Formats: sequence, structure tokens, C-alpha cells
Amino acid sequence: MSSLNASFSQNISIVHPEYFFIIGLTGIPYSGYYYIFICITYFITVIGNSIVLLILVLHRSLHSPKYIGVFNLALADIGETNALIPNMMKTFLFDSQYISFNACLANMFFVFFFSTLQSFTLVVLAYDRFIAICLPLRYHALVNNTSVVLVFSVIWAFNSSVVALMVSSITRLSFCESNVIQSYFCDHGPMYRLACNDNNINRSMAYLITNLYIVVPLVMIVLSYLGIFLALSKITTWQGRLKALKTCVSHLLLVGVYFLPIYSSYIAAWLVSLTPNARIISTSLAYVVPPMLNPIIYVLNTAEIKDIIRKVVKNRSEPIRENI
Repeated sequence: MSSLNASFSQNISIVHPEYFFIIGLTGIPYSGYYYIFICITYFITVIGNSIVLLILVLHRSLHSPKYIGVFNLALADIGETNALIPNMMKTFLFDSQYISFNACLANMFFVFFFSTLQSFTLVVLAYDRFIAICLPLRYHALVNNTSVVLVFSVIWAFNSSVVALMVSSITRLSFCESNVIQSYFCDHGPMYRLACNDNNINRSMAYLITNLYIVVPLVMIVLSYLGIFLALSKITTWQGRLKALKTCVSHLLLVGVYFLPIYSSYIAAWLVSLTPNARIISTSLAYVVPPMLNPIIYVLNTAEIKDIIRKVVKNRSEPIRENI
């Protein structure tokens, strides 16, 4: 190891371990039950979001700008869940905590890519509500299927480029002392802090990702709703205000479900010194619970989707009654 350090100090080589060790939860009795809970969450998430995707694809009445955003969010939920939870199950339930260097980078990319896609999708949905309420006469000119598909194409390209840049910056680091990641997946922060060479670029990338995908989206959403509330204040009747505000309920719930756990974990880490186990539990819940709740919010708070589900159930029950 001393020879490796010497060669590194002379800028001769970069040391990459063959494997990383994902530490996960340690020293907690019955921690396996927590992973079983995560596993149950995984199946609910995949089934719920798959049903939403199927409904949106099969019913042409839902081929509108708003539901293109909902489709994109459900797709991001499935992508993030599949990038995160199966590896957690393999790693911890089957006592296989090692992951190869390249597989670790791939895991980091997909987890962060789909997570960033969720936050930007919520911004697009906020823009949709802002135009619908503040500029209703120009809604179909400003928000249509073509423009929304173009916006999401740009978001996919931009997010993949930024996240790929963050992940590729890991390859310039030298891990000559430890390969133990204090997290439950190949998390960027715990990983770049293991480096024994200069990691200022990676620290800057961490700040960029945090601000670009957590701070900026929430600020944009808050500003859009300030504009919405200002427009609602100009409506003379309470009935009219409530009717317009009701169209925002689903989106507000989605925003709360996504951002509240993330901000709570960040604030808790700033105010108190969290143990590694506490950090892992808080951040893992912030990642896995919102994708599970999102399809429930779609179904319970979207009249069009509820009507379609009722029709499907009714059509399936009628042949059964006839046979009886």
C-alpha cells in the first residue's frame, strides 16, 4: 500500500479497487425486517406505477400534456426503484456486500438520473398548472403534446449529461486507503470522500447536483404557486377558487411526498450528528417511499383515472354476473 501511495503522490497512477464494500445497516437487531419492508415497498411501487403506465398508454383520452408528465414521473419512479432496491436486497438479504467498480458507477448513475428526473418532472407539472390557471386562454398554445415531449426530451438529455459528468469524475479519484462505502448503495458523497487525492471537483459536483435538482426545482415550484395563488385571489367567488385549486391537489401532494423526506433528512443531518445507520434509514426511506405513494395519489386524486378504473371493473364484473 505504501508503494501505491508513493506512486500516487508522484502522479504516476490512479488506484481503483476491484470491488467496493457496501456497509449498509450494522449492529441493529432485526435489521432484516427493515429490508423485508423495503422489498414489500418495491413490489407495491412496481405494480402501482406499471398499472398507471398501462392506463396512460391504453386510453387515448389521457394522451394530454398533463398525463405525459404523469407518465414520465411513473417511469422515473420505476427506474429509480429498480436501480436501488434489487441491489439492496442482493447485497444485504443474501450477504453479498461487494460490488465491482464499474457496477458501482452504473448503480450511482441510474439512481441519481431517475431521482433528478423526478424533481424536474414536478417542475414541468407545476408549469402546466401555472399556465392552466393563470393563462387559461393561452394554455393550448403554450402547453401541448409536442411542446411537452420536446421539454422532456431536453430534460432527459440534460440530466443524463450532468449525472454522467458527476459519475465520470469519480474515475479520476484514487482509492488507496479504503473501499468501504458508508451507505446502502454507491452513493456519491460517501464514495468521493474515500479518495486519497484531491476531490474538490467531486465536492463541487455534489453541491451542483444538490442545488440544481433539490433547491432550484422547489424554488421554481414555490414561485409558480405564488403566481397561482395571486391569480386565484382575483376570482370573486370561493367556489371558483376551490374549483381551480382542486386541480392542483394531486401535484401539491406529489411535491410534498418527494421534497419533504429529502429536506427532512438534510435538515436532520445539519442540526444533529447522525450515525451512519440513522443516515441510511432516513435517506433510504426518502428514496423508496415517494415512488410507492405516487401512483396511489394519481388514482385517488385524479377523476379521469378513477373513472377509467371504475369502467374497467364494471366491464369485468358484468360477464361474471351474466354467468351466475
